[in-house]
Order: sequence, then C-alpha cells, then structure tokens
Amino acid sequence: MAERAQKSPRFLVVGCGGIGGIIAAHLLEQGHSVDILSSNPEITAAVNTRGMVVQGDSSPGTVRGIAFSSVPKDSEPYDYILLATQPPQVESATREVAPFLAPQGTAVVLQNGLCELRIAEIVGSDRTIGGVVAFGASMIEPGVFDRTSGGGFVLGHLDGRIDESLEVLARALESVGPVSITQNLAGARWSKLAMNAAISSLGTVGGDRLGPLMRHRFARRLGLEVVSETVAVARAKGVRLEKVAGTVDLEWLALTDSERRAGGSASLVAKHGLLLALGARYRRLRSSMLAAIERGRPPSVDFLNGEVVSHGERHGIPTPVNREVQRTIHAISRGEMPPSVNTLRDLFERVQPSGE
Repeated sequence: MAERAQKSPRFLVVGCGGIGGIIAAHLLEQGHSVDILSSNPEITAAVNTRGMVVQGDSSPGTVRGIAFSSVPKDSEPYDYILLATQPPQVESATREVAPFLAPQGTAVVLQNGLCELRIAEIVGSDRTIGGVVAFGASMIEPGVFDRTSGGGFVLGHLDGRIDESLEVLARALESVGPVSITQNLAGARWSKLAMNAAISSLGTVGGDRLGPLMRHRFARRLGLEVVSETVAVARAKGVRLEKVAGTVDLEWLALTDSERRAGGSASLVAKHGLLLALGARYRRLRSSMLAAIERGRPPSVDFLNGEVVSHGERHGIPTPVNREVQRTIHAISRGEMPPSVNTLRDLFERVQPSGE
C-alpha cells in the first residue's frame, strides 16, 4: 500500500473546454503527469503549440501540455480519467478511453446532472467517482481559458465508501480549489442539479451571464420554481439534500405553497435576495450549455431539467416549469427562437407562476 501511495498517478483529462482546461492546467502546473484528449482539432493544435493560457481567479498563467485527438495505442494506463465533456458526449467518450484505464484506476465524472450511473455501467461502480464541480470557467478561444469564479470540488463514491483512490484524487485536485469528500454523493448531486437546472438552463434561455439575468425579478422567480420542483422530486426519491457550497440550503430555498400564492412575504423577499447575492457573486458565469449550442452541439438540457422531468414522472411529481425550460432550450438549439431576455420573459409568461 505504501508503494502505491508514493507512485505519482497518471491523469487523462477528456474534454478541454472551460472546466477541463482549468483542471488540466492546474494539475500540469503542479507537476502531475497529465495527457489531454479533445475532439476539437483547434484546441489540440493550440495546446500543443503555445500551451494552455489561463486567466481569472488563481490563474497559473501559461502552462505547457500535450493534447491528443485520440489516445495513442501504446499509451500507459491512466490511474484517473477525468471526464470533462458535455453530458451528451460523456458515454461515448468513456467507451473510447475505458481500455486505457488502469486495473485499479477510476473514471471521475465531472459533468453536471446525474451521469455517475451511466458511467458505472461502462467501467463498473467500484471504478467510478463522482466529482461535483463548484467553480465556473469558460473557454474564450481554443487553448485560452477563463476561470469566472472560485470554488473546488465535492468528491464521492456511489456507495459512500472512502478509500485511497478518493483521497489521492482529492489531494491532487486541491491545486485547483478546495476539495471535500462526501458519503452522500446523491445528496450533493441532486443539490447541484437543482442549481444547474436553474442557473445554467435559464442562462441558456436568457443568453446572458448570471449577474445581469438575476437582476430581473421574473428570472429569479423562474429559478425558484425550477429549484422547488427539483427539491420535490428529490424528496420523493428519498434523497437527503446537501447544502450547495456548504451554505445554500435548498430545502429552505424551495417555495412553500403559501409563498407561491402570496404576492409578497418576508421569506419570499429573502429568497429573492439570496438569488440576487448569487448573481452578484457569480456575475461572470456564462452557461456552458449556451456555448455548446453556439458551437453547433446538442444542449445538455435533457441531463438537467430533463432528469427532473423524467424522475418526476416516475414518482408522480408535476414539473411543468422544468418541462417548459427543456422544451424552450431544444427550440433554441433548432434555431426556432433566439436566446435572449425576451425569450426568457416569454417562458415566464407561459408558465405563469402564481403570486407574481
């Protein structure tokens, strides 16, 4: 065990957008053995010629790295394969790289949504780690990455165990941001799902960064409705929700029946105030789903609001707002309507939350 603990792990980062680029750059800057896999030839060319250029919070500057469009057949096995693709591509990407995972290696699921079970079907649940990402990042141009907010990770196994592979990974990722280990991965995942289904999806519909959008009362109310439906579904599933970033209590944030009926109340004002504060703190955050649509890729909404809708159907929980968000984003991706504040306002008027 001591010999294995001293061995420097090999990392493969799959996907080199905002999140993958930031993680790879920090690991490389700390001297870890890291290869990068990207299906985008412009990204691989940029990384291999000028390195990875990182700006924003805690930036390591320019870091040299090696990027591939496919893993070399003679590559040594990887101890950790960090999956940083968009959710629609994660299963096919995992199947491509699974042969290069070391016998005792693990696949680390960094996608938003509930992707761990999908990956466990491919590599096994004992070789799957969930990684809830708590910072924001975007790719400005191929090979140039902007960290838009601070934060780190919540890591955990599906069965709640804590083992050496989890602890070694946590120590490595501390170079990116603070890391906590959870024995309640489902609770952390569903809490993050609630926030992403609101923030990322409404950011996609609204076509703007979080700060400007959260200044609109109707956008905040839509966010509260999305979160409330997600919390109701999680409760029906028996999931014990974790606080987001250790502070945001989604059980409290979810709207009560009286708050939905009321035109205003002290508690409703407080909940709007929290979203305003989050908008100010993460004002530069831009939806990666919106960026995917702009690059002609399918949106990940089925892995966010779509998960809420499908799990709600199984448990008899109505989710009309999440359903309409899902429908609207698919319409945007087909070019039927533009992402804009007016499109977001039209969505709000279609669902017509009571008390507004």
